[in-house]
Amino acid sequence: IDSEFLDAAGPNLRVVSTMSVGYEHANLPELARRGVRFGYTPDVLTAAVADLSVMLALMASRNAGEVASFVQDNKWPTVNWAPFGFCGPQLSTTSLSPKRTIGFLGFGRISQATLSRLIPFGITDCIYTSNPASSPTPSRDSDLTKRHQLNSLKRVDLDTLARESDVLFVLAPGGPSTRHLVNEQFLKKMKPTSVLVNTSRGTLVDSDALAKALKEKWIWGAGLDVVEGEPNVPGDHPLVKEP
Repeated sequence: IDSEFLDAAGPNLRVVSTMSVGYEHANLPELARRGVRFGYTPDVLTAAVADLSVMLALMASRNAGEVASFVQDNKWPTVNWAPFGFCGPQLSTTSLSPKRTIGFLGFGRISQATLSRLIPFGITDCIYTSNPASSPTPSRDSDLTKRHQLNSLKRVDLDTLARESDVLFVLAPGGPSTRHLVNEQFLKKMKPTSVLVNTSRGTLVDSDALAKALKEKWIWGAGLDVVEGEPNVPGDHPLVKEP
């Protein structure tokens, strides 16, 4: 929604609304200059996206896509049984692995709703990054720590987020300032058993870098609801070719 769009709409346009949480596709200063009101839907999909985020984390960690394709392609009879075949890192804590650190790139409503859904899995620690221009929120963080009985919940830098997250949820706004925040350098710092989930905007993750990370096993897996350039994602896209 830029000057060209608004010129075509003409002076009778009074309101523009988008059925989305993000609004990076709208030129807000230009709308304001023309006196056009702008609306968006910040809370409508909070629960739905939080549910989807947890689902993708479970699917990626448990190799759901790869396993399903074996059945669909009639390859199951050719696979030799093994006690840990197709197993992956467990999201929930166990007596042998009592700590889980969940990371969030962006910590708004959807991230906090996702965190609340993960607590029954035994999540022990939470780390997140926020817009560098935003003020710290120690009171809110303390409240969430107590409410969810976490060992810790803290704001960190991008390097720490990459290094310490067992599962990393990308839930930040799109736009030029966040484009390719998850790039090759970021992915190389992540744990080889970690899982990346993106349910925000495809532009935040460098698709070529992520495909390379999956192919070379820098990380365990990725669950994606969005991809840069969608819906133009052909069958030979580097991420589509990864299981």
